[in-house]
Amino acid sequence: MPLTDVFIRSLKPLEKPYKHFDGGGLHIHVTPNGSKLWRMSYRFDGKGKLLSFGEYPTVSLKDAREKREEANKLLAQGIDPSVWKKQEKAARRIAQRDTFENIAREWFDTRTVHLTARYRQNVLLRIEKHIFPKIGKTPISQLEIPDILNVVKPVEQEGHVATARFVLQSISQVFRYAVLSGRAKHNIAADLQGVLRPVQTTHHATITNEVGVGELLRRIDQYEGYYPQACVLKLAPLLFTRPSELLGAEWEEFDFEAREWRIPAERMKMRRPHIVPLSDQALAVVKALEPVTGGGRFLFPAATNPDKHIRDGRILIALRKLGYSKDEMSFHGFRSMASTLLNERGYKRDWIERQLAHCPRDSVRAAYNYAEYLPERRRMMQEWADYLTTLKNREGKNDE
Repeated sequence: MPLTDVFIRSLKPLEKPYKHFDGGGLHIHVTPNGSKLWRMSYRFDGKGKLLSFGEYPTVSLKDAREKREEANKLLAQGIDPSVWKKQEKAARRIAQRDTFENIAREWFDTRTVHLTARYRQNVLLRIEKHIFPKIGKTPISQLEIPDILNVVKPVEQEGHVATARFVLQSISQVFRYAVLSGRAKHNIAADLQGVLRPVQTTHHATITNEVGVGELLRRIDQYEGYYPQACVLKLAPLLFTRPSELLGAEWEEFDFEAREWRIPAERMKMRRPHIVPLSDQALAVVKALEPVTGGGRFLFPAATNPDKHIRDGRILIALRKLGYSKDEMSFHGFRSMASTLLNERGYKRDWIERQLAHCPRDSVRAAYNYAEYLPERRRMMQEWADYLTTLKNREGKNDE
């Protein structure tokens, strides 16, 4: 006779457990402590087995019957309900562990160690701000394309196209890591290529005509501000390293005898050591600075705190004092200036790119090529310095 709620509620505990059947193997199991447990008896591969559905009334009579029907459907397909239940439980446990945020943080700790601390911090801040609030707690295996679009599209619609592309790229990198580690079947973010508007590239303001370069160098020579800051301005066009690399230069990195500045990997953007040959002109600036700041760590210590170096904002202010607006010249513009003019003067692109510390796509080659083309680069850097001296001394002449 089928069970009813009234009958189940009336069941009292006895000294020994007992049960009442509802049909199809489903029964209520009453324990001596008063618990009423749903169970289902069935046979699989000729063996008697037992399936638990939970406790009454948390699991109602209706719920228990539905679970019985689900189990019978599995049996009809040749699937053992007990095994299926264990697999489902394991899958839920894995899904709760493998959320997007958990995998993203694992990816970040594993795959960004070669980047500078400052850049890594920016990456993590953007991920925490734009991605985690929307999909961080979702198992990565459950994410679908609309979920990804719900993350990147609002950022784009706010006008932050570059940030939206960065967010999509980050999501794709996390998915790729999940695929490689066996926790996702497909990188769905890769299917969204082209879904965002292209970024309108803005180039760093620079000067590349000879008359303008000569005038800039003359103004730099006339700069009367903080002396280490003046030396930064003099070395920036001669060495054309990244601003952070130049400003953070340390005395122990310089070898006057070898005429080299060796920047260690941890201070480079791509975590590769870099050699900067020192021309006569660059070496003269550095040697003139040595009596002033050589007793400390940095070539260019901050005026108010020698334990820290000058920040790029101070150089931008200096450029403005020299008469250049943000649309005319930037600190990074010294790199663009050198790249443009060196290419125009016919130097091999590989020499220029290596001196700019642009990392080749071949990461294995990149790990060992910091001294590549060094003899050629020594010659190029000296000829470049001589060329700049010629432009600086060409005052009043036309660039024809």
